[in-house]
Amino acid sequence: MKSEYDFSKAEKGKFYHPDAKFHYPIYLEPDVEDFLTKIAQQKNIDVQVLVNEWLRSNIKLIQSIE
Repeated sequence: MKSEYDFSKAEKGKFYHPDAKFHYPIYLEPDVEDFLTKIAQQKNIDVQVLVNEWLRSNIKLIQSIE
């Protein structure tokens, strides 16, 4: 890595996109990942779909008791 960088010819905001959506990676513990992968394979769906379904169900459950 250089000790200094020259940004005198840089273009401000060149890579800025106000409508950009960011996806945050979620890392599962190996035992949880194995469990979810098996269920997703049985249902023939992607693990991400399964996790989102389960999270939505939990959100509804929590909202119903608030």
